[in-house]
Amino acid sequence: MKREMIVVLDFGGQYNQLIARRVRECSVYCEVHPYNMDLEQLKGLEPKGIIFTGGPNSVYGEDSPLCDPEVFQLGVPILGICYGSQLMAHLLGGRVATAPVSEYGKTEVEVDNGTALFHGVSPKTICWMSHTDYIEKAPEDFTITAHTPVCPVAGMEAPSRKLYAVQFHPEVMHTQEGMKMLHNFVIDICGCKGDWKMDSFVETSIRALREEVGSGKVLCALSGGVDSSVAAVLLSKAVGKQLTCVFVDHGLLRKNEGDEVEAVFGPDGPYDLNFIRVNAQERFYSKLAGVTEPEQKRKIIGEEFIRVFEEVADQIGAVDYLVQGTIYPDVIESGLGKSAVIKSHHNVGGLPDHVKFKEIIEPLRLLFKDEVRKAGLELGIPEYLVYRQPFPGPGLGIRIIGEVTAEKVKIVQEADAIYREEVAKAGVQGLAQYFAALSNMRSVGCMGDERTYDYAVVLRAVLTSDFMTAEAARLPWDVLGKVTNRIVNEVKGVNRVLYDCTSKPPATVELE
Repeated sequence: MKREMIVVLDFGGQYNQLIARRVRECSVYCEVHPYNMDLEQLKGLEPKGIIFTGGPNSVYGEDSPLCDPEVFQLGVPILGICYGSQLMAHLLGGRVATAPVSEYGKTEVEVDNGTALFHGVSPKTICWMSHTDYIEKAPEDFTITAHTPVCPVAGMEAPSRKLYAVQFHPEVMHTQEGMKMLHNFVIDICGCKGDWKMDSFVETSIRALREEVGSGKVLCALSGGVDSSVAAVLLSKAVGKQLTCVFVDHGLLRKNEGDEVEAVFGPDGPYDLNFIRVNAQERFYSKLAGVTEPEQKRKIIGEEFIRVFEEVADQIGAVDYLVQGTIYPDVIESGLGKSAVIKSHHNVGGLPDHVKFKEIIEPLRLLFKDEVRKAGLELGIPEYLVYRQPFPGPGLGIRIIGEVTAEKVKIVQEADAIYREEVAKAGVQGLAQYFAALSNMRSVGCMGDERTYDYAVVLRAVLTSDFMTAEAARLPWDVLGKVTNRIVNEVKGVNRVLYDCTSKPPATVELE
């Protein structure tokens, strides 16, 4: 099915995913591609509009990322954001320089709301600024549409050429009317209808998967998490008994989680799936012995998963396809073109170079987390499964700082179970994700009049809608106190509990 598309060209900005997510909130499909994407390939996507992201470089720097200037001749509306706006000015005859005064954070911006981009926006509006350079002089055929006392070109446009630019970040929630601006660009300026809906995605995907797989056998990597569960049910709807779901218990799951997953997807569960459980705890522990570097742990876990799946496929015989629940943030965070790798997801950047399968199918790789949940509901998956907490594929392997051992896994499982139990008892609502992790810090304590030298557990709880940005939840102090008291008293090897107050960015949700 041909769909309308906005293309985001990524110049290394930290909010690249967020821009794409905001466009999809306008019910318009959007993809992120590297800034140096081949022009013919870009044309082939037939985008209705293009957005340039921000980035950490100066446009006049020697190694700064530059797009093909021919992109401005495509006749497609382009919106430059932050670095993207400066790039537009730089390539089209304006002047970019180091600003006399840098702007960071919430800033009052005066806008011309008689323009298409700022239609319906307040004449003075709060926007999120983050720049050291600024546009000193706009290109000759551009009109200045926004400014601040220290930023003369906070917005500019050349409507006849369909070119628009803003120095601030409309995609972040700190820009109070940012969604209105992006909606104006995507719907009014680009002329998109806004027909990107989950029901059409599910229907189209089932049809496409059926066609792709044909009569082949499919093996699905099922973790019991939201993403892999939705992928499994989607494939089941498409190819039925040609699908076998393999659940690998790598010994890095939450307390009792292996049995819980089997109860849902196994032979006694509500789904008529071919289900195989592989208990591979000792195998994973031995591979991780002595390994402390997070990226290495992810890659080891990713490769070992694949090797287990290959062995099961050999037993089943003639398996052509491996299905994974990869989603779009996984793809982008694992490195897109020349973008920075934030962390390798075991099912993307953690894959080994060689796999025995004819093809790896990732039916959700273009969806964000909340879109996956919508697809799950559309497929008839119960709400309690669709809205369960996310759990990373590498599991507790990335919630244990440093070397992973069976002893440390036991500590995290017990501490995490206590944490989840007390949060549920207290009726705390709205948490997107919360868990206990184990630091590699040991500290002195005193328990029962005796000196201890034990580990510190770290508690994490975040609020987010899309997991691209998140803020630390302000849990009630009495809840944290009860959790802390229970952990240090009930979990052997722990004498200290810490609470992580860091937002994303600068941190990630997981500790590794």
